[in-house]
This record gives sequence, C-alpha cells and structure tokens, in this order.
Amino acid sequence: MNTEIRNNRVAHLLAATLVCLLLASSPAAGRVETETRAAAPSFKVLAFYNGTWDAAHIDFVKEANRWFPQLAAQNGFSYTSTNDWNQLNASNLAQYQVVLFLDDLPQTSAQRAAFQQYMQGGGGWMGFHVSAFTTSPDSWSWYHHQFLGTGAFKSNTWGPTTAVLKVENRTHPSTLNLPATFTSAVSEWYGWSNNLRNNADIQVLASVDPVSFPLGTDPNQSWYSGDYPILWTNKKYKMLYANFGHNAMNYSNNTPLSSTFASEIQNRFILDGLKWLGGVGTTPPPPGPISPTAWYTATGKGAGKCVDARSAASANGTVVQQYACNGTLAQHFQFQPTSGGYVRINSRLNSAQVLDVKDVSAADGAQIQLWVYSNGNNQQWLPEEEASGSYHFVNRYSGKCLTATGSADSTPLVQSTCNGSTAQSFSLTVQP
Repeated sequence: MNTEIRNNRVAHLLAATLVCLLLASSPAAGRVETETRAAAPSFKVLAFYNGTWDAAHIDFVKEANRWFPQLAAQNGFSYTSTNDWNQLNASNLAQYQVVLFLDDLPQTSAQRAAFQQYMQGGGGWMGFHVSAFTTSPDSWSWYHHQFLGTGAFKSNTWGPTTAVLKVENRTHPSTLNLPATFTSAVSEWYGWSNNLRNNADIQVLASVDPVSFPLGTDPNQSWYSGDYPILWTNKKYKMLYANFGHNAMNYSNNTPLSSTFASEIQNRFILDGLKWLGGVGTTPPPPGPISPTAWYTATGKGAGKCVDARSAASANGTVVQQYACNGTLAQHFQFQPTSGGYVRINSRLNSAQVLDVKDVSAADGAQIQLWVYSNGNNQQWLPEEEASGSYHFVNRYSGKCLTATGSADSTPLVQSTCNGSTAQSFSLTVQP
C-alpha cells in the first residue's frame, strides 16, 4: 500500500471517529433541532359540534373537521374539535382564543354560563348556520336576542343554492379583502324574527344581494324580496356569525352534492375572521400621508364601491360615479397638492382632468364631474384623515364633502354638508 493511500485511510478513520464522538456527546441534537423548528401556534381554536342531526349538517361537520386542520397548518394556528359540550367550561376555555359552534349550541345552564362568561371576558367566537337556530329564543335570551340579535328562526330557503352576497362593510378585519359582491358556496339560508338592523350593537357585514332573487328552488320555500343579512358581528364582542353551513345532499343515499368551502372568497372571510378573533391579522394601521405621485382607488365605506369615471371617459363633463370596484383605469386617481393642504384629484385616464363640482356650485347635491384643471377652488379638495385611516374630502369652494349616495352602481357622486357618515368616507388603495 503506498503512503498516499494509507494517509487517506487514516484521515477518513479519524473523521469518522470524530463524528461518532460528537454524536455520542450530543444525544438530543436531532430532537432539539426539530423542537426549535416547531413554532408555537399563533392562536388556538376549539370547535364544538353535535354531528347527529340532518345529513346535510353532519356532512358539513365532517367537511369542516377536514378543512380547518389544513387551514390551521397553513396559517400557523391550532384546531381542535370535540362533540363533548361539557368541555365548554371556564378552565378549558381559558386555553383557547377562539371557539367555533359548527352545528349546534350549548344546551345546559352550566355550558351556557361558561360561554357567556368567556365572551364577556374577551374570547373569540365564530358560529355557523344551525348555531343560531331556535324556535324558543327566550329560553336563552342573552344569546338569541342580545349576542346574536336574531330572535327566533322565521323562514328558510329550499333547496340549498348559492347566493350573490353584497358586502356592506369592507373595513372590518374579516371583510377587508372581500370584493363589493361575491357568489357564496351552496347553502340553505335562514331568516329571523328580529330585524338585525334595529339592534345598535349588530353590524351587518354582508347580506343577500337583490340580484339573487328568487333565492331557492322550491317556489313555496324561496325568497323573492327582502333584507336578509348573512354575515355579521356584534360590536360588544369578538364574534362573527355566518349563515352558511348546510351542504346540498342526495337524501336517498346521503351523498353530498356541494361543499361549503367551494368559494375561495367566502373562505377568505373565514380565514381573515379567524385571524381577527385570534388576535392576529387585525385592521392594518392607517396608510400614512397620501403620496402625490401614486395612483389610488377610492372605495366608499357606505356602499363598498369605487369612485369611477362613467364609461371610462375623460372628456369635460364626464360624470363621476360610484361603481363596483373592477381595477380599471377609470377608477384610478392621483392626489396632487395645490396649496394649503388641498389637492387636485387627477384621473388616470387623462391627468389634466380632475374632480370638479359642476357649475361651480355651493349647493348640497351638486354633482361631481371631470373637467380640465384650471386652478378653480371647486376643483380642489382637502383630504382629512379619519381614525380608521380612511379619508373624507372637503371642497375648497363650498366647504362640503364628497358624498356617495345610495348603493346602486352608476349613482353620481355629489357634494353635501359634511356629516361624518360612511357615505362621505373613502379608503384609498395604492394601484400599480
């Protein structure tokens, strides 16, 4: 054996011996590394279910208990589910930031008292479909009348269908990433004896858009008109209720015909809602000063629709209106300073065209149009930032606010006396 080969073998043996010694002196090295990589969950979710009544509800529970663990793994929280409602007690609830009711609600006085205490202590809750169902709301008045605001079950649609939902509040953490309207997954839909809008604590987040009517497939169990909230919160609590959670079924063999998690936009509400309830992903901080060079969309908080140049026109006299947000250049505007904190609001279709109060009017209801900029006071607006990070815009000539009236597409924007309403509040989003 030549000297070079012998030396290589000795070196290899020495290296192997050194590795063995290192491993022997660090028996837990691999385990420690694994534990270091396993991050603690950002929040913990405990889901309660019954899973014994109505094949559609049972199928939803099974589907939820497959879907939520995947969502949790992808987003850094934990998910535990149980059909033991006695775990709804103070000591157990103290371990969780969010509780879900999938297909039922607590039945015993002890369970109900523990849940009410948990919510009044700042716990988070999301409920689905049957979790609000009752024909005797006075049996737990706090839950049905105050917390949910629903009262008794009044009507339902049949059979299960999708619905076009109108997002009424796009500033809540659960709805920040939703469009003005979207198509839900298939569900049966419930109506209630109480008018939620008469409850000052309830904030409706989304409701059935009238384009959905008639809603249902059985003429005797369809909705043909009316106001039907689908998603809402109670401002006194960290809670969200979602009316969906009933899959379409072939009841002859209990085969599911739909999925509650088939709508990506609806799923976005669930995830963002859970993050808010769990204490992460809350409302983003205000965007700070408006950039004079960036282009923005301006979304009205009242109707959730964008400031828009009608028909994507840029000529003098083009009506400035509200319209479903669609990302087109007709909805892009630039806020370029003039003097004294005022700005001209340029259209991206033609930056010489700005938001202008028609006929240099100081009257309430005067319409807003595009007009070539000429340094007129009726063409200048003072952006005043609100606590939420949104803005209202005060006209330099009239001292009145830019206002979106009603909720219909193509409704012209006007100026009116500033009143602090959501009709005069606009959130700005930077566009590429």
